[in-house]
Amino acid sequence: MSPAGHPARALGYKLLGPRFDYLLHLRPAEWPIMAGHTLLGALLALGLARAASGERLGAVLLGLVLWVVALNGGTLAINSAFDRDEGDVAYLRRPPTPPPGLFAFGLGLMVAGLLVSLLLPRMYTWLYLTCLVMSALYSVPPARLKAVAGADWTINLLGFGTLTPLAGWASTGEVLTAWGWFVVWGFGALFAGLYPLTQLYQFDEDERRGDRTFALRLGKRRSLAVSIGCVTVAFGLFLAAARAAGWTAGDVAKWAALAVAFVVWMALLVPWHRAVESWSPARHQRGMYLALGAWAATDLAVLFGWAR
Repeated sequence: MSPAGHPARALGYKLLGPRFDYLLHLRPAEWPIMAGHTLLGALLALGLARAASGERLGAVLLGLVLWVVALNGGTLAINSAFDRDEGDVAYLRRPPTPPPGLFAFGLGLMVAGLLVSLLLPRMYTWLYLTCLVMSALYSVPPARLKAVAGADWTINLLGFGTLTPLAGWASTGEVLTAWGWFVVWGFGALFAGLYPLTQLYQFDEDERRGDRTFALRLGKRRSLAVSIGCVTVAFGLFLAAARAAGWTAGDVAKWAALAVAFVVWMALLVPWHRAVESWSPARHQRGMYLALGAWAATDLAVLFGWAR
């Protein structure tokens, strides 16, 4: 069944009518992924035992909703308002035509989230504000940095990769540790490797629109080479975090978990790099979703290693 005729969409339109388009452009299919990455930071800050006891649960949940729905959802709505994609985009297949006022809706949601964030530790609010500004620069003309090769990559590795788990940590009010810095920057490098993979299946549409994205400028093969290099750097930073946290030779299970996550990434990226020119857009899209699975494996390895 096509996404446009999916029962969930049919129910949404039945309940909300045309207003359901606004919700779709928030791309709720991404929310579990964004929530997991944000929550990771909170779990690393508190540890699993303290988190399971419900300590600072209210602040963590509020931070989660604001970051995932208001900030990230608003960002994606603004992006859709200016891109006006006709083909599939990440986390939204067959996107509906952007409804009237989608930009104002997305921006209003983000600003409302910023105001509510004042209830949380100041570090969280500053991180939220930073990402709000980057989101506007990324999507809104005349800046529209998503169309500037390299700038699009930098904003995403900072926003999703590093600042998202850092925001989860900040929502707890805990001070970031030395190993925590290595971990969040490791995730920045990891997203630097993931980001080109999100663009490979959109080459034709981006080129028609005139967006000189990072992956378009590099080309498919070099994009995969960059991804492999960035993922390798990410795991180097995770190893530095392990050293800062005092892991020893006796922590065999922790080292093994990191090694398995790295192997999962390489098992996907190396064959992809070899065959990249022969892959269809649909296969590149499937590869992107497999990379999200490798990301989830990394999250689990990091939780196992550091969420004491």
